[in-house]
Amino acid sequence: MDRESVLAWRMIRQGLAEPVSREKAFIALLRALQPVSPVAMTMPGSPPRLVHRTTFDDDEIADGMRECRALVKGRFWGGNIGYVLAEDLELYATAFRKELERLNLLQERVYQALWSAGPLTPRQLKDETGLLNKQIMPALHRLQKAFMVYEAQEDSSWERSWSLFEAEWEDVDLKRISWEEAAGEVLMRLLRSQVFAETAQLRDWSQFPVRGLSRVLEQLEAKGRILACEVDGLGAGWILPQDEELEQRAPLRSVRMLHRADPLVQSHLSNLKERFPGREVLQYLLIDGALDGAVCGHWRIGPHDVEDITVDLSADEQEMRREEVIVEVARRYDPPFSRIRRYCGQEL
Repeated sequence: MDRESVLAWRMIRQGLAEPVSREKAFIALLRALQPVSPVAMTMPGSPPRLVHRTTFDDDEIADGMRECRALVKGRFWGGNIGYVLAEDLELYATAFRKELERLNLLQERVYQALWSAGPLTPRQLKDETGLLNKQIMPALHRLQKAFMVYEAQEDSSWERSWSLFEAEWEDVDLKRISWEEAAGEVLMRLLRSQVFAETAQLRDWSQFPVRGLSRVLEQLEAKGRILACEVDGLGAGWILPQDEELEQRAPLRSVRMLHRADPLVQSHLSNLKERFPGREVLQYLLIDGALDGAVCGHWRIGPHDVEDITVDLSADEQEMRREEVIVEVARRYDPPFSRIRRYCGQEL
């Protein structure tokens, strides 16, 4: 398999080559890419989005799924907010939870209040425990990372109730399978959606401990569930056995702007930080399936400008793709509310 084929197949499986147009296909794609985050730097309580992957505004479907608890909020990837399908909650909670060996005093008081009087909002927790909000929220968030408490994010409301995870999800058993089994399944699903990934990319996306990740990869390889391979232009990494003989594909010419919490961006963050150092990146650019650009500027609540669009291609390619890139960026940062000041360092 060559680089162009990997990038082409990745765009197909990510829903970026042909966006879905029906709810059933949307749910299938969400299942393939989960956990899915809200768009980076949006309002707290925003629903998850599959940006560029649907022909419709997916907020309404996601909100409906949250309301009926078919789509569940949790803290994954070392503690960041994401959503998974309720039917897969046990798997992803087992793989991503950060267990607590012992609760500290604040965590214990919050946990006991929820056990005796929950569900409770943070305001009610304040009345129940006498703690300050700045003490309550860190305790809740750490308990949430351990999947010991559940945050009822069923709409975009700021006033949400919290309860004990086991009380809300009685059928979810976080000890049914081992962490290694759960992590292995999650990594295989990631490889399915991305076709090929380096070990560093698996680490970036999962935030699994280095030793734990190495152990799981060794186990999967020993069982023949993943294969080590090298792709010209991409390097050494991993694929699923069924993808070893994928047919060759020509590059899919396109430009897509992806936010920083996009499923594809998350697996490339270390490399992106190296390639675009010292810059405040607002969005990244997926050019022909490769993350080869960055939209830079200072984020603020309300309209803000794009200070520069950086494209990591040859000078000829930068010029050739100039109009296409600017048009894509302008869809989000459009005049008169925002201005694009520079392209590859040149004033516009």
